[in-house]
Order: sequence, then structure tokens, then C-alpha cells
Amino acid sequence: MQEKTASFSIKNWADDDRPREKLVQKGSYVLSDAELIAILIGSGNREESAVELSKRILASVNHNLNEVGKLSVNQLMRFKGIGEAKAVTIAAALEIGRRRRVEAVDKITKITSSHDVYELLYPLIGDLQHEEFWIVYLNNSNKVIHKAQLSKGGITGTLVDVRLVLKQALELGAVGIILAHNHPSGAMTPSLADKQITDKLKLASEALDIKILDHLILAQQDYFSFADKGIL
Repeated sequence: MQEKTASFSIKNWADDDRPREKLVQKGSYVLSDAELIAILIGSGNREESAVELSKRILASVNHNLNEVGKLSVNQLMRFKGIGEAKAVTIAAALEIGRRRRVEAVDKITKITSSHDVYELLYPLIGDLQHEEFWIVYLNNSNKVIHKAQLSKGGITGTLVDVRLVLKQALELGAVGIILAHNHPSGAMTPSLADKQITDKLKLASEALDIKILDHLILAQQDYFSFADKGIL
């Protein structure tokens, strides 16, 4: 049994198969997701190597790193070989990655397509387990003046204050507004509430010569654009 256990140690692997050595020699970009996670956890269990354990964790969320980032420490600890320290390490590393994406958001200053909006907001709300409604304010050159959370907890569960949206637009001197919210369920189809709040804001903003340019639903690394679908 001891010989079998030793064979699963990364120390006994060929140099080309050791994630840490591979990272040093060839760079982090050549490593698979499982190999990167294996470096974080260091070792597997008696039945599987760190890489095999990492592959099993990834398989539980359809090999989606964003979904791994949503796993709680307790959920990670359900995998044999993952104790509290390893679970915390994984959670901390993925949170660093999320914050890195958030910092990159500041580079987006002008909106030229719905995908720009997606790139702007996904790092902020794409991985959330609850629903948030955000507003992006633009000037007449479609440059981002400001972005802000309007409500939290779902459109049907919270009040979307049209007056507050337009008040802030006037204070900022915005001439264009983009609405966006996330669907933690992964559903891409707009709900009746989604359509109703879009129509309500569009009607109110027209009186002030402010345009509602789009409404995006963000879900599972994809999005639905009202403008792209011609239903705005």
C-alpha cells in the first residue's frame, strides 16, 4: 500500500509531468486548469494524484473555472483529499483572479457594442449567486461616465427606482443609458419583469432626451442583448 501511495506523489513523476517544474520551465500558460489547481493543493489522496483530484473537482462543475470560483470552502472540502487549508487556498487564488479581471474593467472607457458592456460588467456581477441590477451612464461619444449598482436581490424582489436612475443621469450629464443585470440561474431568456422595467425606463427617459441604448442579461459567460435582438 505504501508503494502505491508513493506513486501518486508529484515528487515521483517525470519532470515533464510535474506541474510546478513545468510552470518554471515552460511558463504558466502551458498548464491545464487541473495542473494549476494541483499546484495550489500540492497533493492528492491515497487513490489519486493532485492533478487527478483537480480534474474531479473541475468535472463536478463541467470544467468551468468560474463555477469552481463559486464553490464555498465547505463545498470544496467534500472532495476527499481537500481539507480546510487546501479549500481556502483554492478559494483565495480564484478570488485573486476575479479581482484581477475587475481591475481590467477600468480599461474599457468607450462602448462600441454589446460585447463591450459584457466585458465591462461580467467581472463585477457574472459570478454572483444573487441578482443585481446595474446602470452604465454614457456621454454623447458613448464613453463611460459612470457605472453603478441600482438594486440587489432581483428585479421582482427590489424596487428599481426610475427617478433615481434619471436623476443621476442628469447630474452626470449622461445622454445614454445601458441597463444590465445578471441571471444566477443561467437562464438567458428575458422575463416579463425584465421587459417591463426596460419599457418603463425607456418611456421615462425619452421625455428627458436620454436614450436607453441596451439592456443586457449576463449569465454563464454569455449574455443576451435587447438591442442586438431588436426588442428594445
